Amino acid sequence: MALAQSPSIEDRVAAHPWPEVEAALDRDGWSVLKGLVEPERCRGLAALYDDGRFRSRVVMARHGFGQGEYQYFDYPLPEAVEALRRALYTRLAPVAGRWRGLLGQAGGFPPDLAAYTAQCHVAGQTRPTPLLLKYGPGDYNRLHQDVYGETLFPFQVVILLSRPEADFSGGELVLVEQKPRSQSRATVVPLGQGDAAIFAVNHRPARSQTGYYKAALRHGVSTLRSGRRFTLGIIFHDAA
Repeated sequence: MALAQSPSIEDRVAAHPWPEVEAALDRDGWSVLKGLVEPERCRGLAALYDDGRFRSRVVMARHGFGQGEYQYFDYPLPEAVEALRRALYTRLAPVAGRWRGLLGQAGGFPPDLAAYTAQCHVAGQTRPTPLLLKYGPGDYNRLHQDVYGETLFPFQVVILLSRPEADFSGGELVLVEQKPRSQSRATVVPLGQGDAAIFAVNHRPARSQTGYYKAALRHGVSTLRSGRRFTLGIIFHDAA
């Protein structure tokens, strides 16, 4: 009897309830795809940190970003990273275009990643932005936004590659929303190994009595108490 093949990355992305995901993005500015990446692939992606093709390495303490470090992949991206980026973009592009319309901005986004990447390169943004992040005890990431140029895709994705309370403790993903004339609201996003958090890069459309306005969103990582934590970050616009 032939063994059944494991679902492809594209199939794993498609299997999630996207109407519910889109509703959560509209309501909160973030959503989670549970179990998007299987444990074996998580381990393989984390192992790339010491054996992958990268264009640069950033030690966060040197720049005041926090503590820990990360590396940006170079082109060509690893096959799994490219497949995740492409499949997630295809699902998110219509939502991204709708968000632009709600905020009164002209133009949408191409339906496929290759066309959007070409737009980035025409605008002078040619450096790939998917990255691997590594945290150890005492490491953290200050609140920030991943904006790398004027051409910007409004969503990004973080995939947890390590096992909470087994490989590490602490190190929660934190989102902070700031609405005009209002105090900030913090949310801790619970993630298990292989879960993917989708969230707004810099702001989301929030409804008011007179229409929609921009609610700013920043993200960071709380202090790691023990162990080692690896995450894969997928940003869809390239950097200048």
